[in-house]
Amino acid sequence: MRWDGQKDGAAPQQALPGLPGLVRSVRTPEFADVVFHEVHAKSVLNKVPGSSPMPFKWTVNPYRGCSHGCTYCLAGDTPILMADGRAKPLVDVEVGDEVCGTEHGRYVRTPVLAHWRTVKLAFRVLLEDGAELVSSADHRFLTTDGWKHVAAGRCERPRLAVGDRLVGLGGFAEGPAETADYRNGYLWGVVRGGLATGPEALDRAERYAVADRDRVEWPVEPRDDWTKGFLSGVFDAAGECEDGVLRIRTDHPVVDAVVLGLKRLDFDCTVEDGVTSLRGGAVEALRFCHTVDPARSSARTITGAPVDTAIGVVGIRALGEDRQLFDITTGTGDFVANGVVSHNCFARDSHTYLDLDAGHDFDSQVVVKVNAAQVLTRQLRSTRWQREHVALGTNTDPYQRAEGRYRLMPGIIKALAESGTPFSILTKGTVLARDLPLLAEAAKSVPVGVGVSLALLDRELQQSLEPGTPSPQARLDLIRRVRDAGLPCGVFVAPVLPALTDSKEHLDALLGRIAETGATGVTALALHLRPGTREWFARWLLREHPDLLDGYRNLYGGGSYADKRYRTWLDAHLKPLLRKHGLAPKPNREATGVPGDGDGRWPDGALPDGVPTQRGIDRDQLTLL
Repeated sequence: MRWDGQKDGAAPQQALPGLPGLVRSVRTPEFADVVFHEVHAKSVLNKVPGSSPMPFKWTVNPYRGCSHGCTYCLAGDTPILMADGRAKPLVDVEVGDEVCGTEHGRYVRTPVLAHWRTVKLAFRVLLEDGAELVSSADHRFLTTDGWKHVAAGRCERPRLAVGDRLVGLGGFAEGPAETADYRNGYLWGVVRGGLATGPEALDRAERYAVADRDRVEWPVEPRDDWTKGFLSGVFDAAGECEDGVLRIRTDHPVVDAVVLGLKRLDFDCTVEDGVTSLRGGAVEALRFCHTVDPARSSARTITGAPVDTAIGVVGIRALGEDRQLFDITTGTGDFVANGVVSHNCFARDSHTYLDLDAGHDFDSQVVVKVNAAQVLTRQLRSTRWQREHVALGTNTDPYQRAEGRYRLMPGIIKALAESGTPFSILTKGTVLARDLPLLAEAAKSVPVGVGVSLALLDRELQQSLEPGTPSPQARLDLIRRVRDAGLPCGVFVAPVLPALTDSKEHLDALLGRIAETGATGVTALALHLRPGTREWFARWLLREHPDLLDGYRNLYGGGSYADKRYRTWLDAHLKPLLRKHGLAPKPNREATGVPGDGDGRWPDGALPDGVPTQRGIDRDQLTLL
């Protein structure tokens, strides 16, 4: 073993800048080309925000980072366009947030399904409007000629060059400072605009009025801050932005002040019948909203606007150092990063969701929370902890190969059991067998659920789809050992591949083998081709089964889900087979939607029995399917 990160004079690329709690970076012979970054985490118990089909609110993930090949990443300070038109640094974006993506040639609202971090060699992309982006070489931006990577990779691929034009709205404008002039201008604006409506605008007006009790006259020569505040207030009182067209409807005496204010800030407009319309479409509408910062979120969005503008690339430069980078997965497969359309990170989300690995269970950087058990023990002792269901296996497999070395799970299992906390584990890793005695002991104290994914029996097809993962027979043996230990075990048969693994003969044989292991339940899900997955699977299908391409195009169209008629057919196809093998779901069992199928159910045994369903959002759940 080489403890390269601990050597004096270690090369710069061994460092992991920006990762709190870093203890050391380690390379080991058994994991070629993988660096393990061992960290002391401050917290490992994660609350899942918002509302979702997922039946739990808490997760624990002892391993993080791009352990399944996530490489499409940007610097953490990259501003991301949120659905309400505001910008938020990428590092602060959370699962459940809504951002601006694109679909069918228009900007749309889309949820954040996952948030990643990694360490990669960094590149800087400079744009003609002065904006810049720091990303990995693998990151892709949408150009007028299609998606292109920032730099060359191991194999031939489209890559950016000076002169390319990136599709988007241009770099984001700087927001106003909340000076006394801005506050006074805002109050004049909401009054002259006819008084603001909506809680956000009313709250701001009340706060500004309390802060500035002295009456302020209309300025003879308004400063820029006052002008920004005035336009913000007028917009909150009488503005709208629809499909990227921004309008302000006011009485004629106010129109002149609005037009003068817009010209002072270098905006062009037209006026007709008391309606001031901003020229320049979504680009100028967004610049207006960022420049003056209206309070009303519902009025400042550019969703619905056409994606029809682009910005030129004037420079691409390797920075010569590794940096901590971040990325997100969204419902549309893209997002707007500092004004340009960016492809989201899909490698881990798609490959693990489908149980399809690109060839390695690990990419090149894995963050290991070496103190996970100790921190979890402390957190579970808190008097505020309500002993709610905790799910493991929601971001990365807790029984991935590295667990064989680090042995984090025994301490985590012990902490959960001793605190009286019910928990579930979702895995495809056969390392789980090592901890079966410990899990059986824990099940005497708390409800425990175990889930294993198994999509097919054909070894040749399995090797083609998921090289590097445990074989079907190894997973069948694992399910049997889980049941022999007295534990429940639900099995996810996912993905079911149309025309490849959906025949009655195949499903009958697969369910028969699963039933022989004593599995407590089965859920089968049709292939879900979310953005990113779709591209990966299309390449695989073209290489392995080109004769099926037309059929898949007809079945999926441009969407993520198989045609409803196919899913209905598959469900009808499966029900008698599940009954035949004694795997039919228990009656009156609550439907707890799973990613890729809002109507899907968790199989009996995969969740801790007798624990009330709790809702949170984490579309990154079930990443092992």
